[in-house]
Amino acid sequence: MVKLNFSLLRFFLILSAGLLYAVQSIAQQDAQFTQYMYNGLFYNPAFAGKDAGYRFSALHRTQWLNYSGTNGPAPVTQLVTASGTLGDRGIGYGLTFVNDNIGLTNSQEINLALAYHKNIRGGKLSFGVSGGVFSSTINFDEFNVVNPDPLVPDTGSETQMNLNFGAGVVLDKGNYYVGLSSKHLNEPGFDFGDGAIDNQLKNHTYLLAGYRFKTFALWVFEPVFLLKTVSFNNFSYDVSVIATHKQKISGGIAFRGEESVSLLIGYSILKDNSLKIGYAFDLVVGGLDAKSPTSHEFMLTYNLPSVSRELQKVIQRTPRFRF
Repeated sequence: MVKLNFSLLRFFLILSAGLLYAVQSIAQQDAQFTQYMYNGLFYNPAFAGKDAGYRFSALHRTQWLNYSGTNGPAPVTQLVTASGTLGDRGIGYGLTFVNDNIGLTNSQEINLALAYHKNIRGGKLSFGVSGGVFSSTINFDEFNVVNPDPLVPDTGSETQMNLNFGAGVVLDKGNYYVGLSSKHLNEPGFDFGDGAIDNQLKNHTYLLAGYRFKTFALWVFEPVFLLKTVSFNNFSYDVSVIATHKQKISGGIAFRGEESVSLLIGYSILKDNSLKIGYAFDLVVGGLDAKSPTSHEFMLTYNLPSVSRELQKVIQRTPRFRF
């Protein structure tokens, strides 16, 4: 690691101030997704193993396509999740991995989730906790300095990792569900080797709720609402309505407060509809002076049903005895 001197310290202070200003502007440090309704585990560990079987999801998001800023390209994010259950014990487990590139910074997050699910009258109550590692990196070779300083590195990178914890609860009553969760409970800080710099990952709280309307001709309509807050100082929201026919074809619209409107489509393949392909198109309607007008999101999910073996007693006949 390069020893920080006064000029380098000044560089980091300016950079941290810029990052914190960007955070305050968008009111969120976590990655954002348009297909959030299919990736509850990212927001809330209580979703781990809530449904029977094993679930896998992979998502790629290109935000503000073709945007070209002074310091680095537009945000690009990948999300991978997996979850399952431990038999009929009411215990679920899950794994999430996030790779988020924003300009000259890169963050990676990997978390293990453990959840307990209790059947209650007409539904299920789930509690979950998560723990893992959050890694933050600054790439100096992508930094565009107006007045170069020979003491400020123009190549290489600095990386720091910290522990990261979260918790959540979900109530699912069949026709509706609501979940409340909190990420980065310990609010890890990243000073990149100097205690004078404090680029802290703030606590994020999420409220996720949805309602399932089963209507005519095997159509299901599901409005979903996501409320996001950072340390209860800034609030933002997403709202969407998804229509699904025969658990195979889906489509819907979404709105992200003061930012974009979106179109979502999905199609399930295989005989049991276990493999689903999803796509979301965002049309940016707010802050176009600092963004490109479109964002794109691709998703692939696979649901593997749990296999249960039932042993059936069969009458055995022999010349000597029968049982």
